[in-house]
Amino acid sequence: MQLLSPTLKELSIHGTKSFPCAIYQTRSLGKGTLVKHHWHDEVEILYFFGGEFRLEINMESYFIHSEAIYFINPGELHSISTEKAGSPGEDAIVFSLGALSFDSCDAAQMQLIQPIQNGTMLFPRHLLPCHPGFIPVRDAFLETMHSFGHPLDEENPLQYGAVTDDLTNQLFIKSSLLRILAILSYYRLFTPAARNLDKRVESLKTVLSYIKENYKEKIYIQDLAGQIHMNEQYFCRFFKKSIGRSPMEYINEYRIKQAMRLLKETDLPVTEVCLECGYNNLGNFLRAFKKYTGTTPLKYRNHTHL
Repeated sequence: MQLLSPTLKELSIHGTKSFPCAIYQTRSLGKGTLVKHHWHDEVEILYFFGGEFRLEINMESYFIHSEAIYFINPGELHSISTEKAGSPGEDAIVFSLGALSFDSCDAAQMQLIQPIQNGTMLFPRHLLPCHPGFIPVRDAFLETMHSFGHPLDEENPLQYGAVTDDLTNQLFIKSSLLRILAILSYYRLFTPAARNLDKRVESLKTVLSYIKENYKEKIYIQDLAGQIHMNEQYFCRFFKKSIGRSPMEYINEYRIKQAMRLLKETDLPVTEVCLECGYNNLGNFLRAFKKYTGTTPLKYRNHTHL
């Protein structure tokens, strides 16, 4: 479960403090949201090996219908949804560039790693199989995944993350990630960042952050619209166009996700889970939970504790 700050930034540590790098394997059982909107300071490399997906990055949509590799730069707001039931999923490597930094001020550090960290240099948006750099980057990506030594968890097939403290594995991982940077550099795929921040993206971050900070309380449309100084009618259109759901649908879905987490990770009674997630009426909570999960809170808890 991703932890988020009031600014929608992940609080989860990717990897460990001494080696900030982790892999994630996410699998889909149906159509819908696979990874919710979030952002982080780390670089993320996504490998889609088939299926149909919609990847949103800073409010731009990318429709993926075949094998592809995408890059998420530090600070970019992104989400993933499946466009078709049966789409297998995606693998991701999330790492801090600090894990690849050099103490010596060589060319790689000064001309590439540091500019990416500072936001003045960007990864390419994607690599497709038709590009000559695709296969070597994909091979290095798969070698990185393999170096973690953890297959997909069959008992939790929807999402699985892995870290490693093994020195030899870390050396293999660092060498594979540096090879990816070298290949991208060889093909001159890094580009200078254009300093024209999309105000819509920052507005959306503000609203989503407000929801995540206040989901336990009553939230009204006027509260959300006021965060970005819009009238309520225009705000609702803006939000639905950006996220694909109305503000209240998004809030209810987020509250149920938090309820699922509490049911899985704590022994709180269902009535307390209901209150913790912003529902003051147990009946409304049970109906919403059934709508989004297809089951009851107790059945969900019993199933996850098997």
